Amino acid sequence: MSDETRLIHAGSKPEPLCRTVGPPIQKGSTVLLPDAASLYDDDHCTTYGRAGLATQKALQEALAAMEGAVGVALYPSGLAAISGALLAVLAAGDEVLVVDNIYKPVRRFCDQVLKRFGVGVAYFDPRTPPEAVVGGSSGKTRLILLESPGSLSFEMQDIPRFAELARERGILTAVDNTWAAGLLFKPLEHGVDLSLQALTKYAGGHSDVFMGSAAARDPALVRRLLDGVDHLGWAVSADDAYQMLRGLRTLPTRLRVQGEAGLRVAAWLADQPEVAALYHPALPGCPDHELWKRDYSGACGLFAFALRPGPQAAVDAFLDALDIFGLGFSWGGFESLAIWCDPQFPPRKVKRDYRGPMIRLHIGLEPVDDLIADLRKGLDAYAKAAL
Repeated sequence: MSDETRLIHAGSKPEPLCRTVGPPIQKGSTVLLPDAASLYDDDHCTTYGRAGLATQKALQEALAAMEGAVGVALYPSGLAAISGALLAVLAAGDEVLVVDNIYKPVRRFCDQVLKRFGVGVAYFDPRTPPEAVVGGSSGKTRLILLESPGSLSFEMQDIPRFAELARERGILTAVDNTWAAGLLFKPLEHGVDLSLQALTKYAGGHSDVFMGSAAARDPALVRRLLDGVDHLGWAVSADDAYQMLRGLRTLPTRLRVQGEAGLRVAAWLADQPEVAALYHPALPGCPDHELWKRDYSGACGLFAFALRPGPQAAVDAFLDALDIFGLGFSWGGFESLAIWCDPQFPPRKVKRDYRGPMIRLHIGLEPVDDLIADLRKGLDAYAKAAL
């Protein structure tokens, strides 16, 4: 053979890999098949790297074990996981019922994409009992999409009851379970058909990688999810899958520390004169605490509180006075974050009085005393600007 041929093929048959605690980061678009019969045997062979190689499959196996799933589909973001799952199970003429406190980008997808392709979308108040929501569904209703606790305002739904009633009528249920990270609450064990989450948040844990997942127990649903990923050409890289799997290993420890810290900060905020209300379902006395206590094994570090009524200038003063809390829209990483929620409420169908400007906090891994001191500084700035 010529030098050119030898260089192209040298090292293409490496020795068996040593075993390490993490999977190999296997990269490749072209997959070399063992024989001619395998070239078109998509049912038994991975024929193209976009479908995922060793690293992605290791992550899928770990997520399936955590979620109690038969299979898991991976997506390049949390929003892609939700939009991809909906596209996999919905068709023109179907209707989806969506809880009104859904993540804003999901609402945008429903209104600007699903409706354009002939899927009806109807929103319901997160306080509506499951019996009324399912009982009011039509023969076209194919799916009920839930998020509990809901984005920004943290209302919860009775997920097991929704799943039970929907299944009786042949309606699928899907839950955005990002707050519980697939660990603190397991939707599939409560009868839900599709468990969705933004792995970008707590599973990754370091605010540096995008990914989402959809898990199911029904093999037919798993097949539809995986086919949907294939049809739309989505893929996640081996490097990202490795980072996500690495984050997953420490997920229980981080969630426990951040959840406990969040409760301590929330309890402190409840006693501050500038605070009108707390919205943390794991805090006794807060809305939906009994639902959380019944179904969840713990809490994460994400919650909200309402300041006593004041102008936007005072809200800005509160946020600008913070040094430790970053001002950013994501969450689930090691760092603490804060945002003002009210500008995201107008698109909602249900208007609710939260008793004042709503602030969402994500509690990171910083010591609680430092976080409280930072919030106290912000509250002082709010009180001064609100005069």
